[in-house]
Amino acid sequence: MSLRFGIIGCGAIGQRRHIPECHANPHTEIVALCDVNADRVKVIAGKYDVKNTYTDYRQMLKKEQLDAVVVGTPNATHAPMAIAAIDAGNHVLVEKPMAATLKEAAAMIDAAKRNKKFLMVGQNQRLMSPHVKAKQILSRGSLGKAINFQTTFKHGGPDGWSVDGGKSWFFRKKEAVMGVCGDLGVHKIDLMRFLLGQEIVEVNGFVDTLSKTYPGTSRKIDVDDTAFLSVKTDKGVIGTINISWTNYGRFEDNGTIIYCEEGVILIGTDPQFGVVVNYADGTKEFHKTGAIATNDKQVGSGVMDMFVDGIRKNKAPSIDGVEGYKSLAVILAALESSKTGKTVRPKLS
Repeated sequence: MSLRFGIIGCGAIGQRRHIPECHANPHTEIVALCDVNADRVKVIAGKYDVKNTYTDYRQMLKKEQLDAVVVGTPNATHAPMAIAAIDAGNHVLVEKPMAATLKEAAAMIDAAKRNKKFLMVGQNQRLMSPHVKAKQILSRGSLGKAINFQTTFKHGGPDGWSVDGGKSWFFRKKEAVMGVCGDLGVHKIDLMRFLLGQEIVEVNGFVDTLSKTYPGTSRKIDVDDTAFLSVKTDKGVIGTINISWTNYGRFEDNGTIIYCEEGVILIGTDPQFGVVVNYADGTKEFHKTGAIATNDKQVGSGVMDMFVDGIRKNKAPSIDGVEGYKSLAVILAALESSKTGKTVRPKLS
């Protein structure tokens, strides 16, 4: 029997990821779509032959008999929507960052535990094939211990891919809460935690709005568009995370280099090979992998399939609420560091 899904949010992430990936899974049925834009939700519903549409998620939860709910809405709404969906008896997949505050994130985790439901966070970078391959290589130990790393995630910003362009909620602080740190930074934090198998325990952040303005004006947007973070893990690895919405050359940079005792691993930096390993003894490995998704070239994220598989097998997702909480904690620490000019230790629990 198919799992009955309700999806909240028919914007860019819903249209590009959640809705088509849910529709493509053989074990799911999208029975309801919800979006505050009535015209938009009707158009998307027609495309996927979904009969029930809503503009109020509370009405959807009240009227529909669902197994799972996807929350792909502005950051500030993640927690209330996810908690309501869980309390209504549904497993929940929520977009990143999972919440606006750690208090909200903790409440989401508590709701899932209380209702014995799964809570998964859409940290899709862990599932991109170059990153999966790199994790395998690092885990086998041939490179020895990691020493330091540098990782970047840059593109031209949500105004280039959001369905609302420069009028996107991403630029409105009340809805977004945070800018590029919440959009791209939390991805890279989560990825490095995954690849290294370590927690980030110290953060220094330079976070600012350097370039983005509201359409037709010279007024800068209310959220950050650029950030540079220096971090340290619980095992002493030091690294830098460089993120921005100001890469205007139609070139998306999502590369990572990890320097280890026995060599260097390069991930997503070569146009032909997803992973390249340069060993200290001069030998090299070249691994062809699938691509890392970009705004211009989408590939399957694997998030929906993991979520559905977990529900069917009654197996909690590896990217659960606790993982989402820890990655959010680091980003919030970076924002605090930028304001205070001091090193901040994330509140990981």
